[in-house]
Amino acid sequence: MAEISLRQVRKSYGPTEIIKGVDIDIADGEFCVFVGPSGCGKSTLLRMIAGLEDITSGELRIGGRVVNELPPKERGVAMVFQSYAIFPHMTVRENVAFGLTIAGASKEEKAAKVAEAARILQMEHLLDRRPSQLSGGQRQRVAIGRAIVREPSVFLFDEPLSNLDAALRMDMRLEIGKLHQQLGATMIYVTHDQVEAMTLADKIVVLRAGEVMQVGSPMELYHNPANVFVAGFIGSPSMNFLDVEVRGVQGDRVVVSNAALEPVEVRPKVGSYAPGTRARLGVRPQYLTPVVGDGAGTPPNAGRLHGRVALTERLGAETIVESTLADRSRVIAALARDAVYPVGAEVTLAFRPEEAHLFPA
Repeated sequence: MAEISLRQVRKSYGPTEIIKGVDIDIADGEFCVFVGPSGCGKSTLLRMIAGLEDITSGELRIGGRVVNELPPKERGVAMVFQSYAIFPHMTVRENVAFGLTIAGASKEEKAAKVAEAARILQMEHLLDRRPSQLSGGQRQRVAIGRAIVREPSVFLFDEPLSNLDAALRMDMRLEIGKLHQQLGATMIYVTHDQVEAMTLADKIVVLRAGEVMQVGSPMELYHNPANVFVAGFIGSPSMNFLDVEVRGVQGDRVVVSNAALEPVEVRPKVGSYAPGTRARLGVRPQYLTPVVGDGAGTPPNAGRLHGRVALTERLGAETIVESTLADRSRVIAALARDAVYPVGAEVTLAFRPEEAHLFPA
């Protein structure tokens, strides 16, 4: 079993605390993604699990045993780095087998495990090449293959795709997802790219400044963010936020408005609100639609935002429209159609109240 448990794990460099009491549980066979902006501590946390960084305090368990003091080679983990870390003077075959060579494996065992890793990663034809003859994506496959042959209980990936171009990133993302399905191993993956997190993860851990903001499945975080940070970080384009005033409270319903937003009644999922106070209303770009003509077909209880088009980007599958509202704030609408909205044109954007999020100011 390769379940992982972190309890009040902390990391300090002198007086500076980097990881601030993290509690996480990762089930056996789960694909968990640590996501957050640069400098939030996600790679440091991964290196602590790998044994490459000491734990200042707290407890780390892998497979039920405390591993705080164990060296990396005794933790049953294998790590794939951002920089590939493969040897330029060795062939692909020798690179993949390197860990087995150090461990004293027999020639037959090395040959069998390298062949199996090459089959899984579809790189049998690359085994006799050297790294200089490989593309970035192929080099990353070699690094993953070197991890596979060790048969670890836990795979650790530290931003493995950040050096690849957009097309290769998508291809390798699919390959890593397939690899998880084939091996069924526990995997922890670090990225700052929330698209990678959403597409790969069974569980996402959102980090900010060394603290866990929220843990949950991709759709839990998308539909039920715990705070403004998570709401703004998960989803692309990012969620729109409007500063609003609470006009009234009736049971679990709150009426809010501002200079650009007509009064709308929402049911907040987090926080408590009182009339006359400020709040932040969040609406995802995908949930904003233009009101056409007299608004026929728009739900009568819909929220309505009034502004002028500031920018239009036609991307083929969707059109991104950025509008400046009456209160000088800006919102982005992602419209699932190829449409033209001239810069400077007046626009009213509507959203369903159940698709909006309200947060304390």
